[in-house]
Amino acid sequence: MSSSAHRTPSAPAISDALTDLALDLRWSFNHSADQLWERLDPELWELTHNPWVVLQTMSRERLQAVTTEPEFQNLLADLNRERQTALRSEGWFQRAHPRSGLTGVAYFSMEFMLSEALPIYSGGLGNVAGDQLKAASNLAVPVTGIGLLYQLGYFRQEIDATGHQQALYPFNDPGQLPIKPLREPSGEWLRLSLDFPGSRLWLRTWQVQVGRTKLYLLDTNDPANIPAHRGITSELYGGGPELRLKQELILGIGGWRLLNALGLQPEVCHLNEGHAAFAVLERARSYMASNKVSFDPALTITRAGNLFTTHTPVDAGFDRFSADLMEKYFKTYAEKELSIPFHELLALGRRDRGDLSEPFNMAYLAVHGSGAINGVSQLHGQVSRRIFQPLFPRWPEIEVPVTHVTNGVHTPTWDSAEADSLWERACGKDRWRENMAGMEECLRKGGDSDFWKLRASGRKSLVQYVRKRYARQLAEQGSSTEDLAQAAQVLDNDALTLGFARRFATYKRPNLLLRDPQRLVRILTNRDRPVQLVLAGKAHPQDLAGQDMIRQWVEFSRRPEVRSRVIFLSDYDVLMAEQLVQGVDLWVNTPRRPWEASGTSGMKVLVNGGLNLSELDGWWAEAYSPEVGWALGDMREHGDDPAWDEKEAEALYGLLEREVVPEFYLRDEHGIPRGWVARMRESMARLTPRFSTNRVVRQYTEEHYLSAASAFKGRAKNQGALGLDLVKWKAEVANHWSMVRFGFATVEQKDGQFLFEVQVYLDDDLDPDAVSVELYAQGQNGKTPVRHPMNRGEHLVGSINGFLYTARIPPNRPAADYTPRVIPQHTGAFVPMEAPFILWHDSPSWR
Repeated sequence: MSSSAHRTPSAPAISDALTDLALDLRWSFNHSADQLWERLDPELWELTHNPWVVLQTMSRERLQAVTTEPEFQNLLADLNRERQTALRSEGWFQRAHPRSGLTGVAYFSMEFMLSEALPIYSGGLGNVAGDQLKAASNLAVPVTGIGLLYQLGYFRQEIDATGHQQALYPFNDPGQLPIKPLREPSGEWLRLSLDFPGSRLWLRTWQVQVGRTKLYLLDTNDPANIPAHRGITSELYGGGPELRLKQELILGIGGWRLLNALGLQPEVCHLNEGHAAFAVLERARSYMASNKVSFDPALTITRAGNLFTTHTPVDAGFDRFSADLMEKYFKTYAEKELSIPFHELLALGRRDRGDLSEPFNMAYLAVHGSGAINGVSQLHGQVSRRIFQPLFPRWPEIEVPVTHVTNGVHTPTWDSAEADSLWERACGKDRWRENMAGMEECLRKGGDSDFWKLRASGRKSLVQYVRKRYARQLAEQGSSTEDLAQAAQVLDNDALTLGFARRFATYKRPNLLLRDPQRLVRILTNRDRPVQLVLAGKAHPQDLAGQDMIRQWVEFSRRPEVRSRVIFLSDYDVLMAEQLVQGVDLWVNTPRRPWEASGTSGMKVLVNGGLNLSELDGWWAEAYSPEVGWALGDMREHGDDPAWDEKEAEALYGLLEREVVPEFYLRDEHGIPRGWVARMRESMARLTPRFSTNRVVRQYTEEHYLSAASAFKGRAKNQGALGLDLVKWKAEVANHWSMVRFGFATVEQKDGQFLFEVQVYLDDDLDPDAVSVELYAQGQNGKTPVRHPMNRGEHLVGSINGFLYTARIPPNRPAADYTPRVIPQHTGAFVPMEAPFILWHDSPSWR
């Protein structure tokens, strides 16, 4: 061994290595460095789990003392070697798609939940965005995140002595966040400018390292801005419509300009909800400037590379802005930057282009500017097709162009150390970095005792966490010494533990379990089969009904008979969520169907052996089977019917009393509940891989990113020839569609087949190849509809552009099932996305 192997690293080298580790949020889902940060400052690490804060806060003397220890230096060297190997190694994407041509995906989102060290998230939307960035890093998919840096972020919650929620807004000090300013090659801070009404707006830019991926953030707290502008990025989802519009303008337009400033040219733009839809305008403007084309072909070419993921289960949830507000911020942009009249920009966000009273809808802009749309669960895909049906009048709902990619969670973020060990023994260290083939089978090989030990360990850790956290919470409320002493004894290490934690909103029905308080008390206090419940969650500061539901739970938890069994923890955040999903035996979820677009909280318990009892909504509607958990509901929608709520509360109590509690406590001679463990094994093996972001990101890549990149490149090549042809085709179809009509339609049986004949008259100047005529029949027994192309035949006598269309079909369905229709046709077009025209034969007599 050379003498250099024994060389003691210099202080600057150690400092640089620690900085590199602390500023890479890989530590948030790879816990190998936890021991290192804990050695530097155990108390601060436990409170913040923010390595950068630890480094920034601890004394230089303490840092020097620890970092000179050989054991610490060896650990640091090992961690940096591991990190560099992970960053440089070939990933799933390179092996699976070595010649794909996909070099970049820009992922736009209003919020990203990566770690409590970077509190720029509210809930589910940020959870999805953050977990997908982490999975992209694991899989080496070339994704870049674009978001906003909020000075205050989402509010922090405090429950006062009366049980009421108080909203607090601590300042996000950028110097204490694991981020760094983006720099020009000259070393100057990279700042962007936007033209705002009456003044220029300056945007500061930041970089977040997430393993192999990067997240770029924009904020307006630049000293060069006027005071009103400095606060634009102050709060996540705060303020009124104008502040929301300005934030979304900065995200979409500023975000795409940042990509350009960095020299990044992603083929794919992924809009995580409609908040980011202004990116489609700026992407088109950027293409216009680079290729010297007008707006229509630029949008037509670039939209092929845009993907819109909607998370909204009701139309009322989409952001809408008045025409006057849009004019204030976008009239000049439309006329000077896009070179189109302002009313044409407004039309992109409207259902009826000519309705001047219709507000501008961000989801409609995303639809009109994208090549594909997806919901976030199978059920949500169906709901979204219904929501967007008005944009595709007369098209069957099933053909509204919305698919689905069901959400998942980043399992390495949410699994406990014990769960990670169990999975590694069964399925290997790299299980979440590959395609997960064989994981279901390998996990089933584990013994019952291993699974039950995992549950017991997780529950015990949760009880310890709750006791410490709850005591601190009571102390902050000014509780008595006796109450603090009791807090140290709450919950039982061996009792069935239920978890319920999410945003408190009426549609989530967080108080369904409280419909019959006395019955719940009996369930909780059964001497032989005790049950305990840990709750957490925030209500929006303006949601008084949600806040009242929190108060009701807090009051219930203070009843003498359940004080040690029901705990409401305040200030639900990532760190608390990790503890809950790792420790609970059963996760309870009770939304009104179909308002849970997907839901991800229940997915996080899967990897840790927790089970779900949930409404058949969102992801659980496609995940549930009797072998993996329990379900509420009848797969139908009931609105906010109080009678149905009463019925489902009764069902919930009944499931707990007759199935859940008895199965948990039915033990064999070894003290193992074999039925419960069997359900655990099936849930873990069958559902964990399926509802992980490993599957989600691979699915987005193979079903959307690759095809979107190819479509964009196809439209852009040869100076945008295909794009220009599509603009011409769309104009031709739009100008002549009103003149398309049907003539006679006949059918006869001939040679054992139906022979359909339909007369179709096109406008004189409409190219017959620009349309397609087909027979349509609704699907049977849940199957997809039948679409049978008809062949264009001879000119109709006496017509300039009339034709006879024919089709031969086996007579396995009545002829009356089929209806002729005309739709636009172009080999390179997205129909009906880009041309939602359709003409049905109103009453074919089939003579």
